[in-house]
Amino acid sequence: MRHFTDVTDLTPEELERLLEAAAQLKAARHRRVPSQTLAHRVVALIFEKPSLRTRVSFESAIIQMGGSSLFLSAQEVGFGWRESLADVTRTLNHYVDAVVLRVFQHETVLKMAQVATFPIINGLSDRAHPCQAAADLLTIREHFGEVRGRTVVFVGDGNNVARSLALGCALLGARFRLASPPGYGFEPAFVQRCQQLGGILELQSDPVQAVADADIIYADVWTSMGQESERETRLKTFAPYQVNARLLAQAPPHARVLHCLPAHRGEEITDEVMDGPQVLVFEQAGNRLHVQKAILEFLLEQS
Repeated sequence: MRHFTDVTDLTPEELERLLEAAAQLKAARHRRVPSQTLAHRVVALIFEKPSLRTRVSFESAIIQMGGSSLFLSAQEVGFGWRESLADVTRTLNHYVDAVVLRVFQHETVLKMAQVATFPIINGLSDRAHPCQAAADLLTIREHFGEVRGRTVVFVGDGNNVARSLALGCALLGARFRLASPPGYGFEPAFVQRCQQLGGILELQSDPVQAVADADIIYADVWTSMGQESERETRLKTFAPYQVNARLLAQAPPHARVLHCLPAHRGEEITDEVMDGPQVLVFEQAGNRLHVQKAILEFLLEQS
């Protein structure tokens, strides 16, 4: 059984094929070509965290491919307190064809994948956001023609989004550079993991130096869900890492800006940049729909 718990569940060749499939699905959507790829398939969405893009893009993708979706909140499922994670999974084995998880702990994703007889898709965990990374890579591919050889600079926290994108860049031959304050970067074991995949991963504390040769400048929130108690400290620590017009002026003119959203305008990114001509943010958000269609097709074809 194949799962998509993180980007490295795919080989470089499979990731390339996934992006090509997503591009074809996007073109088909624009031509309004109907699809029944998921006819008679049921996909459950189990979310412990609130969502706009993940829920709407997955439910829309499933419907557009002729399938059905079920949304289950954390309160309804009650992982660990209403019944065990293993019992929930073994029950769902009899009901659904795939499950999308949006959870606090990455261990939840891995433990369900050990028991599930259906594909598990990680819609977000504290350690990984592979669906977002796939959409990011598709956006880079669309704009620059290919991912290989590009320099992607993530300005901010070395969080789940940064980690999955770094792994995706390693698989596809792009340079990934994290510009973060001391103590907020990647741990040595993760850096080694990227390097073992053949990736060029660089850690930088100066955001101005980091963006000097950037093709992509990526911003994300400084305080993620579950880190609310750290908010005031993080606002002060990350203030020099705001993606604003001054920082953008230090990058090549062809550089483009990504953000996985939601954006805290005035914190990690300014209105001037978010609404400016170098931003691909909303195309990036739209690409979640198409890569997730490709992910569902890839996994369900093999199940």
